[in-house]
Amino acid sequence: MNLSDAQRQRYARHLVLPEIGEAGQERLLAGRVLVVGLGGLGSPAALYLAAAGVGAMGLVDADVVEPSNLQRQVLHALSDVGRPKTESAAEKIRALNPDVRVMRYAERFARDNAAALLRDYDFVVDATDNFASKYFIPEACHAAGRAYSHAGIQAFTGETLTVLPGRTACYRCVFEGPTPPDPATPRGPLGAVPGVLGAVQAAEAIKYLLGIGELLVNRLLVYDALAATFREIPVQRNPACPLCGA
Repeated sequence: MNLSDAQRQRYARHLVLPEIGEAGQERLLAGRVLVVGLGGLGSPAALYLAAAGVGAMGLVDADVVEPSNLQRQVLHALSDVGRPKTESAAEKIRALNPDVRVMRYAERFARDNAAALLRDYDFVVDATDNFASKYFIPEACHAAGRAYSHAGIQAFTGETLTVLPGRTACYRCVFEGPTPPDPATPRGPLGAVPGVLGAVQAAEAIKYLLGIGELLVNRLLVYDALAATFREIPVQRNPACPLCGA
């Protein structure tokens, strides 16, 4: 694949980075990322991936846009209320960057479709907002051998971790025990918090596709918006992990 003149203009700020350059941008255009969840985390992640020129993006979400989403889910606008999130998100991504091929999956990421969805993608962004999905996505990615970025948010804080299945600490190494229930009443979040974490997830996906830098593996990055701090917690593979342990 050779970049067109229009693409050289669009990605000019990438092309001057030695770590990316033309070869790297071509690699991004050949990359395929699955974004599971198109809410607070998935919105910034998908927008930055599209802007960066990731060539193919799968969008998974069974929900429709609701008014309460608009405080943080920047992919969607007031005119989108009632529309499927996959439809609204695909429209914004195509408007931002027509280079991106968008595949819409207006369904839950579940046992009956996970293997088929993962088969076509290089990297997974877990941008879901419920514990059942948080516990299942690592299981599905481990079975498929797909690298993924986890992120979770609550109130004024959030955390994120990148996982290379079978090689680095996985989500279940860090969060043990049975799947906890979701809170009866959501605790926030402050709208900007998922924006910060979703942007980090996009950066991790881009680094993975390019093979550059140090991925956020074996380290849980915790952001506290009230204290304006980032904290890094070292984690390691658990030999007794129910997912990736011996």
